[in-house]
Amino acid sequence: MQLAEIPLCVWRKRGQSFVFRGQTIRYWVAGQGEPLLLIHGFPTASWDWHYLWQPLTQRYRVIACDMLGFGDSAKPLDHEYCLLEQADLQQALLDYLGVRQPVHLLAHDYGDSVAQELLARHIEARIEIGSCVFLNGGLFPETHRPVLMQKLLLSPLGWMIGRAFSRDGLVKSFRQIFGPQTRPSESELDDFWSLIDNNRGTRIMHKLINYVPQRRMQRDRWVSAMQAGAVPLRVIDGEVDPVSGAHMLERYRQLIPNPDTVSLPGIGHYPQIEAPLQVLKHYLAFRDQLDPPALKTACS
Repeated sequence: MQLAEIPLCVWRKRGQSFVFRGQTIRYWVAGQGEPLLLIHGFPTASWDWHYLWQPLTQRYRVIACDMLGFGDSAKPLDHEYCLLEQADLQQALLDYLGVRQPVHLLAHDYGDSVAQELLARHIEARIEIGSCVFLNGGLFPETHRPVLMQKLLLSPLGWMIGRAFSRDGLVKSFRQIFGPQTRPSESELDDFWSLIDNNRGTRIMHKLINYVPQRRMQRDRWVSAMQAGAVPLRVIDGEVDPVSGAHMLERYRQLIPNPDTVSLPGIGHYPQIEAPLQVLKHYLAFRDQLDPPALKTACS
């Protein structure tokens, strides 16, 4: 069994827009039920979730946006991009859509950091989170192993590196971080590149990459929020990812009480693209165990 993809051209037509602090943000919403917020990674966009979108919308009210500086959303040049602001954006979108229930999170990569900030805000009673599932991402700065392109973007010459970034550069980077048997097709690479390049996105890549030092600054607050046990957590991790694979999962098991982890052999940094059926299975199993027994009986 395979999950049907949503072509990027179709995905884009289904998007809507709202304005956040004067900037146009593209978002997607579908389905009914408990709200599920999908938070994408760097340097791609919410289309990353397209394999999971339809099956998840059959059970939940699924919400996603291209964060500021990503995909089809605004990419202002004179702007200091910040993970805390991206969390503000997610909360603004939920308010705009009238979401009042506890929201569940499914996050990846850069989105993991945004989700960690939302977990910290849950502890601070600023938002109510029902659960959180992380895919591959830098949950702990000490285990993050950036690829060469990320290191170059973080250097003093990052602004030049970003402007020179091309589809070929994307291919080289993705070749390193995807599993050896699950690399994206040429068509998928075209679509990923279209999202990065849209609105002249390469001009700001050196600004977006500042999330790496921001993670270090927030590390203790975010890890404490995960350790608090206030929200059910699971990690679904592609284990051959050189950036945040098996080594990150091991650190998670060391630091988080009663860790709930799933390791995907042979899968790299983008499990929702490389192994969407496995991710869906493990996500739904996690959510099913959260439901009260009475509710399960009533629905069976």
